Amino acid sequence: MENFNINRRLFLRTATASLALTAIGAQGMDIINPAKNLRVGLIGTGWYGKSDLFRLMQVAPVDVVALCDVDKHQLQGAADLVKQRAKAGSKAPALYGDYRKMLAENQMDIVLVGTPDHWHALQTIEALKSGANVYVQKPISVDVIEGEAMVAAARKYNKVVQVGTQRKSTPHLIEAKKNIIDTGMLGKISHVEMCCYYHMRNNGNPPVQAVPDFFDYEMWTGPAPMRPYDGLPHVRWWRTFTEYGNGIIGDMCVHMFDTARWMLKLGWPNRISSEGGIYVDKTGKSNIPDTQTAVFEYEGLNCVWQHRAWGTPADPDYPWALFIYGEKGTLKASTMRYDFIPVDPKGKTIHQDVVYEKEKYPEDLKEKDIELNAAPATRLHMLNFLQAIEEHGKPVADIEEGHISTASCILANISMKLGRPVSYDAARREVKGDAEATALLQRAYRTPWVHPTV
Repeated sequence: MENFNINRRLFLRTATASLALTAIGAQGMDIINPAKNLRVGLIGTGWYGKSDLFRLMQVAPVDVVALCDVDKHQLQGAADLVKQRAKAGSKAPALYGDYRKMLAENQMDIVLVGTPDHWHALQTIEALKSGANVYVQKPISVDVIEGEAMVAAARKYNKVVQVGTQRKSTPHLIEAKKNIIDTGMLGKISHVEMCCYYHMRNNGNPPVQAVPDFFDYEMWTGPAPMRPYDGLPHVRWWRTFTEYGNGIIGDMCVHMFDTARWMLKLGWPNRISSEGGIYVDKTGKSNIPDTQTAVFEYEGLNCVWQHRAWGTPADPDYPWALFIYGEKGTLKASTMRYDFIPVDPKGKTIHQDVVYEKEKYPEDLKEKDIELNAAPATRLHMLNFLQAIEEHGKPVADIEEGHISTASCILANISMKLGRPVSYDAARREVKGDAEATALLQRAYRTPWVHPTV
């Protein structure tokens, strides 16, 4: 079911393919067999679920055989869009409200998981059991043991899991790593700063109301605690509650920390500490911090995170970014650009902007809510995913790497909650010398859902 090759000519449509071929390991891709379409299913047909599916459809011949969502309106809207993008004569995807039924009734090569964070673990593991390879959005989990179970499942079932940390496939960031960091232009690197100053903490006091007939709130909540229903939780509303995610650090730091780890070849931090809380916007129902600092400690190097959902960014050009400091210079990097600033005043600064592919993919311009700057990166990420499946290897954002980045952010929240640093022992799956912190590595699931084990 997985004997397919990637078309080099199709791949070369991407603007920076010659760089990406060597940078993300996409050499030797030959030809797609047009008689063999990939059978694909999507769980979670909201904003980014559809976006991931459409990027995959742009770079590979696929049959979208099934879509799943607990919101019937959202599900039908996604089905209509898939029909518009599918090749002539394609069969309409089967529609489901329960991912378990979808996986039981369809044999798929690939399953995309684009649901809220509290669903990622169960759906990924079930998709792996069904025989599919999985592309799962970040962060991969809401607790550390979920992530451990996901890594174990990927290895047990010998399937590829690519995590949606597509900064590793972002053309200008690949270039920055190759030309600035790997060549030693920064010299010895001893400090990293990461930040997000977007005003993205949704808040408010919507009234409790009746659940609409088209929305299965019981299934949407799943293993998470059930809050009183106060409106459709899609896009930003669910992210403002710790019941379903891990706040801005779990949503945004995971991208930048993962990028720093990739660029600098870092594994698990030796120690993690964090402070923060709701310091400014105390109105409304939101219970995630509007302000937080975290320190991920390595030998001779600290990676420091800061977010504020209020005020102004420290650098207006880099409101969500990472800054890598070396003895010879500084690399500023974001989804939109990078800048190298040498210490030597006679040295040459280097600037590069994000790659867009509007001319190559004009359909992007008509897609509602698309992140145009991220689309090329996601396409490369999908191609890397397909290559890993073909070669039975690990993709650039393998599930284990996604787990380290995700779990580190979760451990920062545990540190903030307990008011002390934590050191995670990945081999023993415990926080060293801290039984109270170890107990927080696994959340309680709502009945009848059962937490996955390793």
